[in-house]
Amino acid sequence: MTEYTPPKVWTWNKPSGGAFASINRPISGPTHDKELPVGKHPLQLYSLATPNGVKVTIMLEELLALGHSGAEYDAWLIRINDGDQFGSGFVGVNPNSKIPALMDRSGKQPIRVFESGSILLHLAEKFGEFLPTEQPARAETLSWLFWQMGSAPYLGGGFGHFYAYAPEKIEYAIDRFAMEVKRQMDVLDRRLAESEYLGGADYTIADMAVWPWYGGLAKSRMYNDSGEFLSVQEYKHVQRWADAIDARPAVRRGRMVNRAFGEPAMQLHERHDASDFETKTQDKLAAE
Repeated sequence: MTEYTPPKVWTWNKPSGGAFASINRPISGPTHDKELPVGKHPLQLYSLATPNGVKVTIMLEELLALGHSGAEYDAWLIRINDGDQFGSGFVGVNPNSKIPALMDRSGKQPIRVFESGSILLHLAEKFGEFLPTEQPARAETLSWLFWQMGSAPYLGGGFGHFYAYAPEKIEYAIDRFAMEVKRQMDVLDRRLAESEYLGGADYTIADMAVWPWYGGLAKSRMYNDSGEFLSVQEYKHVQRWADAIDARPAVRRGRMVNRAFGEPAMQLHERHDASDFETKTQDKLAAE
């Protein structure tokens, strides 16, 4: 590999290469005019079933399972590989052009909420669920929620990118981020050795935030054979926790929403009603 010497001033003069080269650019803002659809429910979600998107659909399905009818939502598919996140309507909801993005239309004035952690916090406070009100449990839950925000870029943009998506395998980069991800898994394993869930005895938005990333890694669902590469079976307490969350019916439904890849029976491209899980998955649509 030819050694790279950075120029004094970086310029964007060629594609970056790798799986997401077509949508990477060093500027923000919309690339085209496109209004977002609006459905009949109070909450309008624009997303894709990546780990960040799954956090929010799990939360919404958990709220509905508790009987919160105000959590009914329309979930619209944003195909990030096609650049949907750069449409003018989406940028109006999230100027950072990342999924998920939420419009809360339940009040007199619509509220935009972007960044997955912010959406989880907004919904938890709105419905009074999955976030303790008493200390120290509240602080513990929020600490793990924000731990995920700071840690997952090392798993996704760091390890995942260089291990699975980069145009060439760079030993230094893979080793650097594999080491950090294993350290993070050890952090989780030690916490879960002493606590049933991350925030304490109860299942909270901290678990909903961390599970799609680190639970997915523990169950070998991410980045090809990365589970074997990182010896994820060693993290016994993370495995116990991941299995417990896996078994929740609302989590299974949340994983299906806005999913446009994988097994057709697990793909519900759009969700507008609870019955869609039985009638609108890709296997059912194909059979029609």
